[in-house]
Amino acid sequence: MEKIRLGIDLGGTKTEIAALDEAGGFLLRRRVATPSTYEAILAVLAELLGAAERELGARGTLGIGIPGAISPASGRVKNASLLALNGQPLAVELAERLGRAVRVENDANCFALSEARDGAAAGAESVFGVIIGTGCGGGIVVRGRILSGRHRIAGEWGHTPLPWMTAAEYPGPPCWCGRRGCLETYLSGPALARDFFGRAARDATAVVARAASGDEAACAALARHAARLARGLAVVVDLLDPEVIVLGGGLSNLDHLYREVPALLSAHVFSDVCTTPIRRNRWGDSSGVRGAAMLWDERAS
Repeated sequence: MEKIRLGIDLGGTKTEIAALDEAGGFLLRRRVATPSTYEAILAVLAELLGAAERELGARGTLGIGIPGAISPASGRVKNASLLALNGQPLAVELAERLGRAVRVENDANCFALSEARDGAAAGAESVFGVIIGTGCGGGIVVRGRILSGRHRIAGEWGHTPLPWMTAAEYPGPPCWCGRRGCLETYLSGPALARDFFGRAARDATAVVARAASGDEAACAALARHAARLARGLAVVVDLLDPEVIVLGGGLSNLDHLYREVPALLSAHVFSDVCTTPIRRNRWGDSSGVRGAAMLWDERAS
């Protein structure tokens, strides 16, 4: 059997495992619902891996993407939107349970790695990968390697404040991280739904559907969202000046973002021109699991 690379994308609602061949093609893909408790999560990860390797008849390297980070100070999970993971020694306990080394990385970093390696940003020297879906995050890849940073928080764009807030926007909605006005509270799918429906628990797809039918208020909500995304990305361009920005997550499927955000971006970037391309991802909602499988590649980290 050729060398296989296994990746797991551990998300808030679903967990996916995939196996890649040496060319990056899928050998296997499976999805299950993510459990709500830490012990159940460990059990599901072990079950998914065992079943995949039995089906493939081979043992592979394993990388895992999580909606958080491993603290270099404690070795435990921090900043995870999947709250059951916070404070847990996930990497160590998984390695012990599975009897092998495991690489654990932020899921947005995995997404950015996949798109930089052979996706929408293939060939670019520097890539900023954006996740706008249930949450909001970012990952940085430079010369084919994830830039994790000193504290493993490089690219944690979703928990920086919305820049150039208007009086109506200030101080911003409360965020689960304990602060107010984080980009996640303006740019995520739930944030877009709240902007239109108020406190009602509605899905962002309902806003998009209403806008498509000509609802002026829904169109205005989408316009505010695009303008806020442009402001948030302008800071990324000022700090990192990436060659390519790639959008992922459910809201990356909104066609108008690729038409409107580049022009809006130019008004805020500290440059005479701004030509940064903003691209739709190539690998869809499996880009993260592909990136997780690539964590053992020589250039990944």
